[in-house]
Amino acid sequence: MDSVLFLLLALAHLALIVWAVRLAARSGWRLAALPVLVVAALVYDNSVIAAGSLIGEGPLLEGLNAGRFWLHALVTPLLVVWSWDAVRRTGAPWAARAWAKWTAVGTALALVAVELATVTAGLELRVRDEYGALSYASGHAGGPPPMVLIVAAVLVAAGAVVWRRRHWPWLFAGAVLMVLGSGVPVPLHTNAITNLFEVVLLAGIIATTAFQDAREHP
Repeated sequence: MDSVLFLLLALAHLALIVWAVRLAARSGWRLAALPVLVVAALVYDNSVIAAGSLIGEGPLLEGLNAGRFWLHALVTPLLVVWSWDAVRRTGAPWAARAWAKWTAVGTALALVAVELATVTAGLELRVRDEYGALSYASGHAGGPPPMVLIVAAVLVAAGAVVWRRRHWPWLFAGAVLMVLGSGVPVPLHTNAITNLFEVVLLAGIIATTAFQDAREHP
């Protein structure tokens, strides 16, 4: 069952890429297009899990799953830079200053470094065969890594600013739902629920870009 769900999630993210690319083509490839890279990584992530049972256990599937962790470490922190840009586009005076920009860039680079050092370095993967989906998961126990928590907090904060200054609540709502979906156990026989909330979050991010583009280029 989960293989089908992850395939549907991959297709949902693919639709989001099409939307984001069309926005970027119309308004210009700039920082607002950064989510394209994040969504592309999620297409890969969900596709690998969906295809796991067809590929079968072995080095190929293990290598493909290792790629999921590397992509996650390299592209997810880009959302910190996107969040700063979204706030800047609201006209917040402090966000237009150089220190705000370079703080966002520095934070993103630091999060990449931390994730590479604490998660991907010495990555040990173990076979996981649950609910009809075969994949390799990290053997590291514990909750979400610090990088994910920090990125989520930045998105919630940015969403609150966009809501207050532009009366657009959907970035905040998507970020809060992502946090709740990741932290609150859901009694469903599936591992796809967190990935579903990722679709909701990225839809909120791309919708926010569309909203800001429409305000700047009516």
